[in-house]
Amino acid sequence: MSLDGVRVLDLSTLLPGPMATLLLADAGADVVKVERPGRGDEMRSYQPKLGGASANYAILNRGKRAFAADLKDPADRDRVLALATSADVVVEQFRPGVVDRLGLGYEAVRSRNPGVVYCSITGYGQTGAHATRAGHDLNYLAGMGLLDVVVDATGAPPLPPTVIADLAGGTYPAVVNILLALRRRDATGVGAHLDISMSRNLQTMIYGYFATHQAGGGWPVPGADLLTGGSPRYRIYPTADGRHVAVASLEEKFWRLLAELIDLPAEYLDDAGQEAAVAEAVAERIAAHPAAHWRSVFDGEDVCATVVGTFPEAVAAGLVTPDGPDRLVGDGFDVGALPSPVDPVLRPAPAAIGYPALEPLAAGDVWLS
Repeated sequence: MSLDGVRVLDLSTLLPGPMATLLLADAGADVVKVERPGRGDEMRSYQPKLGGASANYAILNRGKRAFAADLKDPADRDRVLALATSADVVVEQFRPGVVDRLGLGYEAVRSRNPGVVYCSITGYGQTGAHATRAGHDLNYLAGMGLLDVVVDATGAPPLPPTVIADLAGGTYPAVVNILLALRRRDATGVGAHLDISMSRNLQTMIYGYFATHQAGGGWPVPGADLLTGGSPRYRIYPTADGRHVAVASLEEKFWRLLAELIDLPAEYLDDAGQEAAVAEAVAERIAAHPAAHWRSVFDGEDVCATVVGTFPEAVAAGLVTPDGPDRLVGDGFDVGALPSPVDPVLRPAPAAIGYPALEPLAAGDVWLS
């Protein structure tokens, strides 16, 4: 497999790091996760439960081996350092400076393992004015300005539907850079210290706003840009029964077909310069019928308009697959595993993969043999 023989030591917790090492495990890497004695990763305590730990923990840590170690205890620290000495990749998610104080920082590992790819995931990077600030996903989105570009009628930004900074700013940049660093290491023998800053990586998500600013167009006005509510062609409209339709008919061919399907008056076909009036007319047409009507109208048509679905509807449509071929099996449960973005060609054949219980870090583990 793609990462057969690659050893990963995972010192991270919660989401960005564990999701990154999950993808590495999906690609064939051997991942050992080190957690606090007793409580383990804080995510183990989340609700609901799936077996002895939380469902979140089980989903994110399948295919890994988990062991307990008190990183403040010199003996345990030395055993973990020994694991890092034989690892190809180390992933950590502490605030800057913490692993150095623990004696498990990049320099301590590199002195024993020059080819190690050492990945540090933080909110604001290893250096800079914000480096030591506490934060979660919502804080990074807020600080970067992303929360301000879409607002409701009162001017307040809505809560995001998922953790964008953790995944798009943390997990995926970490995986990409780990794979690139492994390729360079294999060619040159030189390892790397990867500084993955979730807030800094969110700049990729603002590419359009960035380009407009660099061209002299300023920064976005909340709710006024093409994709944030400024255009009637890209909006969410309520239906007669309290549901919604997501319209993304940006291109002229899609827009003209949408206008035809919703019977939009001809004077609103050209929306340039009368965006607000056109949006009001579209809203009136969409609000005249329930969601089921619009689903039947749009079904089979080459138009970018979709009824906002529920999760059960997405499952029924085959867009969400909670019961796929990969299984998560443990004490009293057998459920579908989280679908992996790793292409099936690049990962092991579907198998029953359990998650390990929190166990003592055994000196006889294969990494120390």
